[in-house]
Amino acid sequence: MSLFSKLFGGGTPKSEPTPEVHNGFNIFIEPHKSGNVFCVGARIEKEIDGERKSHMMIRADSFPSEQTAAEISLIKAKNFIDEQGDRIFS
Repeated sequence: MSLFSKLFGGGTPKSEPTPEVHNGFNIFIEPHKSGNVFCVGARIEKEIDGERKSHMMIRADSFPSEQTAAEISLIKAKNFIDEQGDRIFS
């Protein structure tokens, strides 16, 4: 039965990770695997005028460790927010 659950998406659903909050923005660290390395990535969200806005930040930087990619993802997301502010969603 577990084979069918894996094939058809059954089983325990993934829970939403707790975001890092920075200047009113929620940062969800989401590095992704590409071959043997992990690339920098984060989803940045903010509620503006009652509407949830979202931006997927992806960078070409890659690291052999998922932990390092996650740490750099957070740093780059914070810098991006500091530089762009709400223009991220334009």
